[in-house]
Amino acid sequence: MKATGIVVEYNPLHNGHVYHAQQARETTQADVVIAVMSGNFLQRGEPAFVDKWARTKMALQSGIDIVFELPYRFATAHAPIFARGAITLLDAVGCSSFCFGSEDGDITPFTNSLSLINQTETVYETVVKKAIQDGRSYPNALKEAYTSIQDNTSQTQLADLTKPNNILGFHYMEAAQCIGSMMKPTTIQRRGADYHEADLHAHKVASATGIRKSYFSTGTMDEMEPFVPQATKDILFDWQAERGHFGNWETFYPYLRYTILREGPIRLASIADITEGIENAIYRAALKHDAFQPFMAQVKSKRYTWTRIQRMLTHILTGFTVEQRETMPAPSYLRLLGMTGDGQTYLRSVKKHLTLPLISKVATLSNDSLTMDIRAADLYAMALGNCQHVPKIGLDYLTPPIRTHHFGSNDSK
Repeated sequence: MKATGIVVEYNPLHNGHVYHAQQARETTQADVVIAVMSGNFLQRGEPAFVDKWARTKMALQSGIDIVFELPYRFATAHAPIFARGAITLLDAVGCSSFCFGSEDGDITPFTNSLSLINQTETVYETVVKKAIQDGRSYPNALKEAYTSIQDNTSQTQLADLTKPNNILGFHYMEAAQCIGSMMKPTTIQRRGADYHEADLHAHKVASATGIRKSYFSTGTMDEMEPFVPQATKDILFDWQAERGHFGNWETFYPYLRYTILREGPIRLASIADITEGIENAIYRAALKHDAFQPFMAQVKSKRYTWTRIQRMLTHILTGFTVEQRETMPAPSYLRLLGMTGDGQTYLRSVKKHLTLPLISKVATLSNDSLTMDIRAADLYAMALGNCQHVPKIGLDYLTPPIRTHHFGSNDSK
């Protein structure tokens, strides 16, 4: 069987994601589509709208055959590390290709850009380093370096690396090259709203950002209904009925604030991504503000993007330290969250050839990275509060991989 891989967050899964999965399957002529999906905390340093189990159900009912969890260490990292983790997992499970959505919609500009950066690596890295020393944010430093090397090439067809999906796509290709993967990269044109588009009605295909904003501003799911598949609607309605609210920083802020004030600046300095004394600014803001938005407004500066600060806060909440991060240089397992019947058949066919251990029960593996994934999931569940039918903690031990017998089924036994 032939497998293609995609990297997703599904926060939540919408019609554009369904299109991506369909096109990935058709473009690569794959028998199965394998998704590597972030867990309960995401790449932009945010709690997920709903947990990884709910999002796995959405995926399996919307065109995905296998879902693996991207470990916390990679899921909450900046783009190069995020991409490295995801591509390593797709390669380990035997995908012959991977497919990403992009603003360019053509793989050639990405191939050209990767070749150009390889040829000018020393100059590129020097510009990045100097830009960061001068106070630029990491994304702006990359943009400045990329612009500088374009001046020295006659190649006109280059990827626009100012666009969010193009940036991630480039890093997927860079990661594949770095690990020596034989997977073929492919891309499809992103349709509808931009990644960060907050206006739900600006396009026929909405962004996940717009969908979340609509819910948190109205308190209902009425506006999002035309933009998500039936599986997402059903799962979100069930989630709301069981828990009453969805994940975001406003809900999680009391727990974050407590952790910041308990730890104090000295201990905060040991947390991953905390640098250059920003722990003092975070502590002062937590002392003053009892809501997330004014807290962030005080901490935010030109040197640090909103996303970078949110990643710091995620690590503070979960207690993820610099020392822990350094012990997890690469993914070391394939954590199975769910599969269809076709997905199960594929895994059986490649099981002997997997280059990382396949984990369906967390109790079977003692691993620092897996322990971090479990801790993050437990803290996420606790922050969402009481739920009559769902335990606060321990879901990683209590929840087996979700199985569906065929596309569109809702059997999770």
